[in-house]
Amino acid sequence: MSLTTFLKKLSPGRIIALGFLFCILLGSLLLMLPCSLQPGIALPYLDALYTATSAVCVTGLNVIDPGSTFSPFGQFVLGCLIQIGGLGVASIGVGIMLAMGKKINLKERRVIRDAMNLDSGKGLIRFVKAIFCTTLLIELLGAFLSFPVFFRDYPLPRAIGLSLFHSVASFNNSGFDVLGNGTSLIPYQKDVLLNLVTCALVIAGGIGFPVIFELPQKHFSWERLSMHTRVVLSTTFALLLFGTLLLKLTESISWLGAFFYSVSARTAGFSTYNLSDFSTAGLLVVSGLMFIGASPASTGGGIKTTTFFVLLSGIYSAATNHSERAFHNAIPKDAFRKASVISMLAVFLVMTASYLMLIFDPQLSLRDVLFEMISAFSTSGLSTGITPQLSAPSRILSILMMYIGRLGPLTVASLWYFT
Repeated sequence: MSLTTFLKKLSPGRIIALGFLFCILLGSLLLMLPCSLQPGIALPYLDALYTATSAVCVTGLNVIDPGSTFSPFGQFVLGCLIQIGGLGVASIGVGIMLAMGKKINLKERRVIRDAMNLDSGKGLIRFVKAIFCTTLLIELLGAFLSFPVFFRDYPLPRAIGLSLFHSVASFNNSGFDVLGNGTSLIPYQKDVLLNLVTCALVIAGGIGFPVIFELPQKHFSWERLSMHTRVVLSTTFALLLFGTLLLKLTESISWLGAFFYSVSARTAGFSTYNLSDFSTAGLLVVSGLMFIGASPASTGGGIKTTTFFVLLSGIYSAATNHSERAFHNAIPKDAFRKASVISMLAVFLVMTASYLMLIFDPQLSLRDVLFEMISAFSTSGLSTGITPQLSAPSRILSILMMYIGRLGPLTVASLWYFT
């Protein structure tokens, strides 16, 4: 059986899953090349696989320090894996096919639609082209704004590289940094410009491309926006507001730090304070934000803001005996059922993975393990510092959680069916 015939028999969900798996495996091999590593560094395959998975799944959890492990070429490979993971394997594949002048058939259009969580297949090719152009524009702008900060501390070539990498990692909601020493953005916790630029990039990548495209089309008029965009924007604003207030209430950090973590927790994974110093109450707030995550058709993970909104609407409807509505529009009847299934699958996965990790590494605390598994599932990338201490079985478990989290629990569950 030829590869083409094999792919034609696969459902779009399986094609997406295999595409991500192929990128992870290829990325792990590329990261192990001598030219990808700093002189004198030897990278075990499991560590390379973990890093590649974290990059393609735009997570940011690390068992090694990327800045001191990888050479400039290795950091370039890491950046490419993050970009592929953020945009999606299907979008990248279609972009390459369009550049080669090939036509996109119906099967491939279905793959794009499923990969981007879109309801309709109308205008998909135009949508993919817009994704590439918008991503390039936003990431170049982010690099331009970040450059003055890094140029203060690094030579010109290094500052340019750091600016580009940081912009790509931020917009794609991946918490990777290549500054070295494994400190993330802690050295820049008081730098207002870098903090705000990073937050803007993370929010832009997290609200989803449909929302990004609709805002200028509707002239930023709230009354003219679709229900989806209103739900995404209102839920995002509420989470940022309450997240900031709760973190400021529970932790001895600045308002800027509280706002940054309220943004970063929802799948970005950058740190400006050491999370191991946070109180249990503070970690609970961050865990909740990570679990909810970003929005559909975005570069982030989690159960999604729309799922969270529908759950709250369903609970309110059940308590008040009113029909489910959002901004004077009726919510589809099966939306609450789907949101409940996604949430229950997510809870089941996180609890099961935490249980297994506590068996593999009994010296770890429940608090740290639960936080780690929520972070892996939501592709957030935040950690209390236990990631490098994980045993081989726990690292494999974390790899599986990142992979499932990037695909989505409902997508993974549907892979068992022959469709």
